[in-house]
Amino acid sequence: MLRAFSKGPAAASRGSAARSSAVNRRTMLGGMMAGTSLLSTGRSGPAVAATSFSEIEKVLDDPKFPAKWPFRPADFQRYDEQPDTVFYSQPRYVAHIDEHAINALTRFYGQNFPESGRTDTALLDICSSWISHYPQGYTAGKVAGLGMNEDELKRNTQLTEWVVRDLNADPRLPYPDNTFDVVTNAVSVDYLNKPLEVFREMHRVLKPGGTAYMSFSNRCFPTKAIQIWTSTGDADHVWIVGSYFHYSVESGWGAPKCADITPTTRTDPMYVVYATKKA
Repeated sequence: MLRAFSKGPAAASRGSAARSSAVNRRTMLGGMMAGTSLLSTGRSGPAVAATSFSEIEKVLDDPKFPAKWPFRPADFQRYDEQPDTVFYSQPRYVAHIDEHAINALTRFYGQNFPESGRTDTALLDICSSWISHYPQGYTAGKVAGLGMNEDELKRNTQLTEWVVRDLNADPRLPYPDNTFDVVTNAVSVDYLNKPLEVFREMHRVLKPGGTAYMSFSNRCFPTKAIQIWTSTGDADHVWIVGSYFHYSVESGWGAPKCADITPTTRTDPMYVVYATKKA
């Protein structure tokens, strides 16, 4: 089965300027994460997964976020800057992580979602596709999907409604304030080139006390992932996604947390960074 590529040497083919920028970002992230960063060792090769669950989950215990947004516009550039509507014009009925990682994510959702069957519950899956990895049989009054390909969304039987939207072109979510109890994003946060705008919108459409869950692995389409993602490793990714929550809405989110849900069997790593909208 075709899946997204593991992040590796292909991501380093962006030219000398990009490599120089990546080195500078490694230095910056390594300093901010104060030893937690896997890149603080100065590795120059492919990113390496964490060696223990606690190493990843503790990244956001004391993240030491700087006073100001630490990233530059260049960090959100991609090797392929053609419109995403072109890249996603053809449906891809594939899994982007392996079966064990998918099952781990589905279990996590089942443990953390509101009770199934409640008609007053609403969920939103952004960057959605033909499957959302929600528990089998899970139902709610509203399960909305927002994604890039109409054919994929039509095939997603877990959705009650869907809309096609390129969040990199227009990060606005077409929903009223305080609509959803849960927002999910499965293995696509690394493609967002306007993350602060998207996270502000997630905050707006969540009900007070609602939670946003951002899950990711070490796999991606490297030409479409943002530069700061392809030049950093798993622990850094946790810190980066946590920073999106932290900087998007001042005092609007509870402290972001990380769950390392990687299965114990040999598999793709799997992480969830999540935060709750303050009441």
